Amino acid sequence: MANAWKSPKPSPFLTPKSLLLLLLIPISLLLLFLLSPNPNSNPRTPKTLTLNPSKFPPFDCASSPQASPVIASLVENLTHPFLFSLSDFGSLPDKPHKNIQRVLKGKPFRRPDISATVQEFLEGKGREGVVVDVGANVGMATFAAAAMGFRVVAFEPVVENLQRICDGVFLNRAWDRVTVFAAAASDRVGKITFHKLVGRLDNSAISATGAKLAFKSNEEIAVEVATVPLDEVIPDTERVLLIKIDVQGWEYHVLKGASRLLSRRTGEAPYLIYEEDERLLKASNSSAEEIRKFLQSVGYHRCTMHGTDAHCTKD
Repeated sequence: MANAWKSPKPSPFLTPKSLLLLLLIPISLLLLFLLSPNPNSNPRTPKTLTLNPSKFPPFDCASSPQASPVIASLVENLTHPFLFSLSDFGSLPDKPHKNIQRVLKGKPFRRPDISATVQEFLEGKGREGVVVDVGANVGMATFAAAAMGFRVVAFEPVVENLQRICDGVFLNRAWDRVTVFAAAASDRVGKITFHKLVGRLDNSAISATGAKLAFKSNEEIAVEVATVPLDEVIPDTERVLLIKIDVQGWEYHVLKGASRLLSRRTGEAPYLIYEEDERLLKASNSSAEEIRKFLQSVGYHRCTMHGTDAHCTKD
């Protein structure tokens, strides 16, 4: 009985090595599924969207340096969830971004309001049409639409944001649905000084005053970015379902650059969502009244406010 205290010899099917193997098999299969390329989507595949001539080539995500670090997560409580790469980490370690806190707790990212708005509008609509996202930031409107199968044309001048959009293109396997332009949409082709806030990837603006309006303590730096009108990029043959514009007070110039697109007849003109913040508009030498008069001149007579966003349609 001297050896009676010893545990029985383990079954050959329950050895530590076999248990480890049983754990590794499902993990390996999951990683293989997540990381394997989609045979129907390739970053080198030509875009399905027909764009105007090559003087405004799209931003090439395949050759873009990857953003670092990449903190990405699924968005919660959306009918069509998607992944996006976090850009704002907050003040670490004292005041981390709320989504960083959520990741540490094993929760998905909080649902951005614009993502829900875009999906609610597009729900039930045929996918034969384009969504235009002006001031795309890190792609919360872009990927909300792409996750539903819609093609998206996104405009974003901040390089760090472009990297995050490219993260989202890969994470959501949206190579054939998302076309990105490294430019600020405006009313003329050229270059303009853009004011970027140090330490933040949102709230940058063409107006230095507008950029610092919400974050006065952040330093701003001036960079030169390309400008392009939507009318120069979106062909007349493309059906446009929705235009979303969030450009920190530059909305009037974006709309002026889309005069031909907005002049399409009722039933073919896009639904319009744009930020109408009088303080930001004033910083860019425009006003809500000026925008409304312009929109009426191209047939948009019905606008309703949803917070600081105006939603406009043609009757």
